[in-house]
Amino acid sequence: MKAFENLEIWWMSGTQLLYGKQILGQVDVHSNEMIAGINASGNVPVKIVYKGTVKSSEEAEQLMKEANSCANCVGVITWMHTFSPAKMWIKGLQALQKPLLHFHTQFNAEIPWSEIDMDFMNLNQSAHGDIEFGHICTRMRVPRKVVVGYWKSEAAQKQIGVWSRVCAGVADAHNTRCLMFGMNMNNVSVTDGDRVEFEQRFGYHVDYYPVSSLMNYFKKVTDAEVDALVETYKKEYTIKIDESGEEVYWEKVRNAAKAELAIRAVLKDEGATAFTTNFDDLGDADINDPNFCGFDQIPGLASQRLMAEGIGFGAEGDWKTSCLYRTIWVMNQGNEHGVSFLEDYTLNFAEGQTSILQSHMLEVTPLIATNKPTLEVHVLGIGIRKQFTARLVFTSKTGEGLKATIVDLGNRFRIITQQVECIEPQAMPKLPVASALWVPQPTFEIGAGAWILAGGTHHSAFGYDITEEYWEDFAEILGVEILEINKQTTTANFLQNLRNNEVYYMLNKALK
Repeated sequence: MKAFENLEIWWMSGTQLLYGKQILGQVDVHSNEMIAGINASGNVPVKIVYKGTVKSSEEAEQLMKEANSCANCVGVITWMHTFSPAKMWIKGLQALQKPLLHFHTQFNAEIPWSEIDMDFMNLNQSAHGDIEFGHICTRMRVPRKVVVGYWKSEAAQKQIGVWSRVCAGVADAHNTRCLMFGMNMNNVSVTDGDRVEFEQRFGYHVDYYPVSSLMNYFKKVTDAEVDALVETYKKEYTIKIDESGEEVYWEKVRNAAKAELAIRAVLKDEGATAFTTNFDDLGDADINDPNFCGFDQIPGLASQRLMAEGIGFGAEGDWKTSCLYRTIWVMNQGNEHGVSFLEDYTLNFAEGQTSILQSHMLEVTPLIATNKPTLEVHVLGIGIRKQFTARLVFTSKTGEGLKATIVDLGNRFRIITQQVECIEPQAMPKLPVASALWVPQPTFEIGAGAWILAGGTHHSAFGYDITEEYWEDFAEILGVEILEINKQTTTANFLQNLRNNEVYYMLNKALK
């Protein structure tokens, strides 16, 4: 839960002065009790802080401005305990720059039929007040999440919990700096795009970082630092020495450790939490030169380990997926299962077993591994050099999961998500890489086809616990289009959705 420990969600209860001091005091009592109960439930990982009753336009505006300026505040919850005239909220909603959740709930679970009177009605007017507040949000086109349910309900609390995780991810995105070691490669369009608009929309900042500068760090790594990291590898992974032989094995493992230490140092000094690599840009070109300074191959082991600690990663200069992986890792903190960067690699059309093998050259994080990974060294022949290269080898956990990506369509960004079923792969003795095998939903044919129609990428940020609700909230907060491929998808409906969205965004741009 480290990603959330210093963060806050601010709760504001709406009311008005019409009801008198006694009623206002009861609003405070109810609000505090509700917040304490939700915080104690364990369903909302970000601490909710009560900021009092809002009784006037001045109070609403002041609180919203304070929320904007508070670095620890990642979102605002509003609840209209009594009737709160919505014109009172206009200036506050105009000022608010943090994500908003409107909680339509009530202190009492049931109507006290035999005792209800006008005093009870005056105090408990959420049915009235929340509809009034909802109207002004809609009229002002304020993006928000609406949660409806009793405040003690686990289902309602979990919805708030998902939203709070997304708020943490959005806040982190605005502080994420991604370093591109080398640039986007091989004229690939889907992994490239408009980095200026990307930062305006999502908050992520992406910078090119020369590999030559990275090599200056590489040169400074000491043997003692390498020795210590190799000992860590021995404790955390199963050592497996195959065709490379022991001497080459340990040489390549040490090279991998040196690469990891160099990348860690750069990220720390540059204040970056994400990076990309490029297997055509690894430092000096001639590995046989006595003065050679460069990676012997792509730093796969470093990428695998850094992702496990929450550092964003994208292969082949894919800065969008690198940033998105950072966000999915932040949102996933404290959940049971892991997340990873993955790539659609090769198709299986065997009858009754249609599926897609997910992997990459080397870079899949052990957060999704079924068992303790093995540390292996094998030849990797791609890019500018063919070399024995260290990597962690494992297969992924099975079960339902969700992959997500961001694509740049020129006039807008689009988030695409797809439900998948991770299944057990057959043995692949000649392919020693980390991998996952999954079946796109609702079927291989419909799911894979819809992903292509949506313009999806071959890279994705994947998680088992990150559901569609996370990405829906993420898209709503940031004002980004989202397309979902799931068990209910049909090709005809998906195509119609694509056409409708295109018209909407073209008209929206024209009206602006």
